[in-house]
Amino acid sequence: MKVGFIGLGNVGGKLAGSLIRNGKDVTVRDLDRELAQTFVDQGARFAESPREMMETCDLVITCLPSPAACSAVMEGEDGILEAMGPGKIWAEMSTTDEGEVKRLAALVEAKGGEAIECPVSGGCHRAATGNISIFAGCKRETFEKMLPFLTVLGRRVLHTGEIGTASMLKVMTNYLATANLITVAEALTTMKAAGMDLATTYEAIAISSGTSFVAETEGQVILNGSRDISFTMDLVKKDIGLFQALADKHNIPLEISPLMVEIFDDGIEKYGPRELSPNIIKRLEDRTGLEILAAGFPPEMLDDEPEEPGYEVVPRGRT
Repeated sequence: MKVGFIGLGNVGGKLAGSLIRNGKDVTVRDLDRELAQTFVDQGARFAESPREMMETCDLVITCLPSPAACSAVMEGEDGILEAMGPGKIWAEMSTTDEGEVKRLAALVEAKGGEAIECPVSGGCHRAATGNISIFAGCKRETFEKMLPFLTVLGRRVLHTGEIGTASMLKVMTNYLATANLITVAEALTTMKAAGMDLATTYEAIAISSGTSFVAETEGQVILNGSRDISFTMDLVKKDIGLFQALADKHNIPLEISPLMVEIFDDGIEKYGPRELSPNIIKRLEDRTGLEILAAGFPPEMLDDEPEEPGYEVVPRGRT
């Protein structure tokens, strides 16, 4: 199967790299032609338009920063839908809105193609090694076709149900991660003010019931001072906004979520939309005059687990 990949940013580039590294027949596209050239140098081909890619590939993956960007690639002039047809698959790996992915999937199916949404979770460092987790929303028959590719892109693959289910779960997990990030920032700042050594504080968190994936990853780059996890405040705001919209749609009176949106609105106003997301802690540093730093922590997260073959995760109680 010939695979196309559109969107070679922080996450998409690493996912495309996994396909190339594992010997798949890959065509790439990005608005940044110089960036795309680095993948061509590794053995990929370049498509001049989304339509050309869909014409020459069996499967086209999109991994883009917003629903609007994906819509443009799908529905615009020389877009994917112009070449969609029987035997073709569109895979959406962006974090997007449930309603939007359903709408585009319906357009794909009307052309005789198949659609799958497969957002990832686990951080850019795991995307780079093919060890990231993947949620897959689609018909079971489509999932079976895609599984050999999904297990190259990631390690743990969960079939979540029909189109739309993966997007809902993805924004839910990003909501939880953001809550963790905000509370880690508050915990570290409070411990610093109380006179605690921050390296000791980190170890206390890591071995305790207070730990989390975010504490053990973003906590390290916060203490290093780089704050670099290749994710920005505007993307956080988009994701938690999608989760809030989902709660509003179902009339759930959330209390913490609106406050989180306010915190990131304030962070964006103070530091800009493209500020690295762990720098939400700067709001507390600026107010207190404290520097939340410690020696011995890395400037970026690297996956120290070897790349392993992926597998399907089966929910409990199911065979």
